Amino acid sequence: MLDKNSVETAPLLEVDGIETCYGLSQVLFGLSLSVRSGEMVALMGRNGMGKTTTIRSIMGMTPARAGTIRFGGQQVRGQPSYKIAKLGIGLVPEGRQIFPNLTVRENLVAASGNRLGASDPWTIEKIHALFPRLAERGGNMGVTLSGGEQQMLAIGRALMTNPKLLILDEATEGLAPLIREEIWSCLSMLKARGQSVLVIDKNVGNLSRIADRHYIIERGRTVWSGTSEQLIAEPDLQHRYLGI
Repeated sequence: MLDKNSVETAPLLEVDGIETCYGLSQVLFGLSLSVRSGEMVALMGRNGMGKTTTIRSIMGMTPARAGTIRFGGQQVRGQPSYKIAKLGIGLVPEGRQIFPNLTVRENLVAASGNRLGASDPWTIEKIHALFPRLAERGGNMGVTLSGGEQQMLAIGRALMTNPKLLILDEATEGLAPLIREEIWSCLSMLKARGQSVLVIDKNVGNLSRIADRHYIIERGRTVWSGTSEQLIAEPDLQHRYLGI
């Protein structure tokens, strides 16, 4: 029989020992991580080490062939992506992947909903308050936006699903410095709001400032995990695994 306290403190997302391949090429080798409710967790590593494959495995887009992936206590490995998303995961994918031939407003409402009954759901008005530029560009087609505006739109679109967990793959990659700061401010606000977040990015300074815990992966394996305080206290880790 499960202990009540163990159920209450179980991670929102629990990835345990997953192995994922592209054809005959194996990318993940027993990778594990977890995100608790209300926690911001960073996934870090050099390019090509398996970060995006980890996200794709969680979302069912590149199914893991072994291991377990639980969300809200439910085993989701092997389920189709749309069912996993419906459980309450909002994805901001690498490259943003907004709908280019829809307006900004249409992008935001396309998948919007409060299916899980959030008490304070996201609305277009709240997204506009978070990213005023999206209000200004409401009638513009997605393809006409700058890279930074597209990233704001991708975040807004994911939030409009009112997810239990928000996943951002390369949150600020390729963005202008001012836009990056706006994204980091957004993430700080989401953390203060109690939003659970799993974020991939290379900016160790900002990640250590706002994330609760960190995982570093190397060649498809988790090689280190710890708190921001522990990461800051071990600068050699950054040189060894992050190329800084």
